[in-house]
Amino acid sequence: MIKKILMATDGSKTSVRALKVAIEMAKKMGAKLALVGVIDNRLYVGRTIRASDSPTRIAESVEDYLMQVAGAYLADASRQCEQGGIEPEIVIRTGHPAEEILKEARRSKADLLVMGSHGKSGIGSVLGSVTFAVLHGESRVPILVVRK
Repeated sequence: MIKKILMATDGSKTSVRALKVAIEMAKKMGAKLALVGVIDNRLYVGRTIRASDSPTRIAESVEDYLMQVAGAYLADASRQCEQGGIEPEIVIRTGHPAEEILKEARRSKADLLVMGSHGKSGIGSVLGSVTFAVLHGESRVPILVVRK
């Protein structure tokens, strides 16, 4: 029986579609739903973003900016859950996305992991690179991939 669903999201159109599936599954199964977003820290090394590019219009570290972005798309996802009658748990991790998603699945004792087939790093292949890595990683949790 599925008691906890972990939904990996990056705010992409495909992850929004996967979120709808996760919400419906959680409602029908009476399961809890956790949303996880991962900030990929391999892409920056202690840099700052220009004030003009920042939503707050002040110079800030790239990590702080990415944390704001993750918080924003997770807040949107949370609102969708609440509109569907589900109170989600929100988790933000920093690191390699596939590794952090798999770690969170183990940590949260999820019974099912839901994610989109292509996220923001998808480049026209059959699967996005994070989804591919999660599917081929060491997971004992069943994984549902929602296509775009």
